Amino acid sequence: MGEVKFLQGNEACAEGAIAAGGRFFGGYPITPSSEIAAVAAAKLPKVDGCYLQLEDEIASIAAVIGASMSGAKSFTATSGPGFSLMQENLGVAVIGEVPCVIINVSRGGPSTGLATKQAQGDVMQTRWGTHGDHSIIVLAPSSVQECFDLTVEAFNLSEKYRTPVIVLTDKTVGHLREDVEIKKPEELEIVDRKKPTCSPEEYKPYKPDTDMIPPISNYGDPHLQRVNSSMHGEEGFLDMSPENSQKVVQRLWDKIEKNIDDIGMIETYHMDDAETAIISFGISARSSLQAVDKARKEGQKIGLVQLKTLWPFPEDKIKEAVKDCSDLVVVELNMGQLALEVERVFRDKDVLRINKFSGEDILPGEILEKLKEVPS
Repeated sequence: MGEVKFLQGNEACAEGAIAAGGRFFGGYPITPSSEIAAVAAAKLPKVDGCYLQLEDEIASIAAVIGASMSGAKSFTATSGPGFSLMQENLGVAVIGEVPCVIINVSRGGPSTGLATKQAQGDVMQTRWGTHGDHSIIVLAPSSVQECFDLTVEAFNLSEKYRTPVIVLTDKTVGHLREDVEIKKPEELEIVDRKKPTCSPEEYKPYKPDTDMIPPISNYGDPHLQRVNSSMHGEEGFLDMSPENSQKVVQRLWDKIEKNIDDIGMIETYHMDDAETAIISFGISARSSLQAVDKARKEGQKIGLVQLKTLWPFPEDKIKEAVKDCSDLVVVELNMGQLALEVERVFRDKDVLRINKFSGEDILPGEILEKLKEVPS
């Protein structure tokens, strides 16, 4: 067993990043994510890593991309307005197939909004914020332990699929303090990026293997690396032909969406005999879990499906979990962003929304009160 510490969610994210092999942090402190930068600044130099504070979030993710292409597992942390500024370069990381991790501790918006208040309003920005057709991986912890575990997983998925991965947490989870087990290095499964095995002369930086993932070399390696944010061919040179453009976008999509069984994670609670399922994530899943316990004591057959992976949307796993439920209840701290996706997938079921966007959490009692609207 590893060491048990009493940490904030933000601190656990930073610990998870370093445990996963993260050795470069480029960022610009912003509430409520700043503790991640503080821990990274204190601990990265002790493991031969590098902490770099940039002038803004645009420069931060640009530095993260450059560090990753030089071979360092790289990450940044931010919140709503900073995440918005990162969107263009997030697209660079998608099309350039640059592994990196972005931890977004969401807060109330739009714009600077509620800097110190709670929200889950970045669900769709994580999915569609950068322009163009693309898939993305987004993980959503609901406890301090999950902040550590899912940040490790985010690095592994990023390295495995050669893509940026977002850890979407929220102000309450980020500032919550709980016991967390920091696993020993030998207890962790760590994935490293796939390196080329061919000769330098034969290497093409965007030629995929049969798993759709191209091996990746570092800047300065004998295998010449080229990063191109425009449409490019396998050698990394500009190629805007219709045939190549279709092929590149399709592969960027397929390498994630066709591996959804590997990427998609859900947690179920009291779903064996549930007639109504609550679907939620992050801190709202914690409130929902307490609501389920109280409802069960009153004889209501209600269960919980917690999404640990938001994107790609793990719809087959959710379908299996809720197949015997007649009603679905989506609990989230926004105007219904996740509910839109649930309603798209489950057109044959009644979907009740429970939302709040006042900067406060949804309490278990509020969920119980809304559940009275579910037809018996």
